[in-house]
Amino acid sequence: MKKTVKTTKPDWRRLDAMSAKARHVAARGDPDAPPLTPRDFKRMKRTPQVKIIRRALGVTQEEFAARYHIPLGTLRDWEQGRSVPDKPTKAYLTVIARDPDAVQRALEG
Repeated sequence: MKKTVKTTKPDWRRLDAMSAKARHVAARGDPDAPPLTPRDFKRMKRTPQVKIIRRALGVTQEEFAARYHIPLGTLRDWEQGRSVPDKPTKAYLTVIARDPDAVQRALEG
């Protein structure tokens, strides 16, 4: 027998009517989704998102893929959430985000 889960739509009007303090108190009281603490943020590592990097550079997917020697299909999979870059690729994307011109010069030379 298949179990069905009853879901309810959020009442955004009710949320909008709450003060910031009341929202914070309500969020802290939810045992399933406690707010992140400063300690949580400190231990988390940020990885630049390829779509944001590409858009900041003002290039198309095709241009970005060609410039940084990334297969176009792979790039599209990352941007559409079908797959995620592995650790070495995340490091490569971090370098591209920080100094895209240096990466391009290194690949051309």
